[in-house]
Amino acid sequence: MTTYVLVHGAWGGGWKFARVASLLRKRGHSVFAPTLTGAGERSHLLSGAINLSTHVTDVLNVIRYEDLSGVVLLGHSYGGMVITQVADRIAEKIAALVYLDAFVPEDGQSLFDLNIPANTQMFLTRAGDNGGLLIPPPPAKAYFGVNDGDAARVDELAAPQPIGTMIEKVKLTGAYRGVKKRVYVHGAVLPRESPFKRFYEAAKANGWDAHALPCGHDIMLDLPDELTEILDEAGK
Repeated sequence: MTTYVLVHGAWGGGWKFARVASLLRKRGHSVFAPTLTGAGERSHLLSGAINLSTHVTDVLNVIRYEDLSGVVLLGHSYGGMVITQVADRIAEKIAALVYLDAFVPEDGQSLFDLNIPANTQMFLTRAGDNGGLLIPPPPAKAYFGVNDGDAARVDELAAPQPIGTMIEKVKLTGAYRGVKKRVYVHGAVLPRESPFKRFYEAAKANGWDAHALPCGHDIMLDLPDELTEILDEAGK
């Protein structure tokens, strides 16, 4: 049995992993899909004071209080920023890192540093139009290529993303490099330029277990069976 901790991205929630979590549990695995502070069913806690450190603490606390070890830690999109810093803090508890169409930061980088400049400017503008501290969610289908069956629900459940989560820079000692097993899964079909393609290409060049799937950004919704197979292999 493998233990998985699945961390969602911006404007998301743990609910996005329901299908994959169910499939993994049917295979006998233990799965945690925490919702980060201010998102999903925790959107009542939404505040402009939330930053990347808040979300790193969310995940660290799940691993601490559930007494988890040997964890396959997955981060989707923005979640890549979170899991990298989590792994740097508790590398001894992490068996593998899975970046699901996610940002892969180095020390001192923020999400805005890594994103395509046009995307960063759009998020800043949208935050400015919304009081400056919260970024309204982009449309799921037009921006992320979410499938027709899920797009309306993604739009309905998406909460604004605190801008501090994208401005704050990661603080890494390098301990996370002790996690040798790395996986990158890229959603190769996006209705815009993908900021994640270069991370996938770098992962492949560096010998990671790298996959490009024929779907949009929300791979866990578009191709849950294929993602489950990849995660099951990552846990071996």
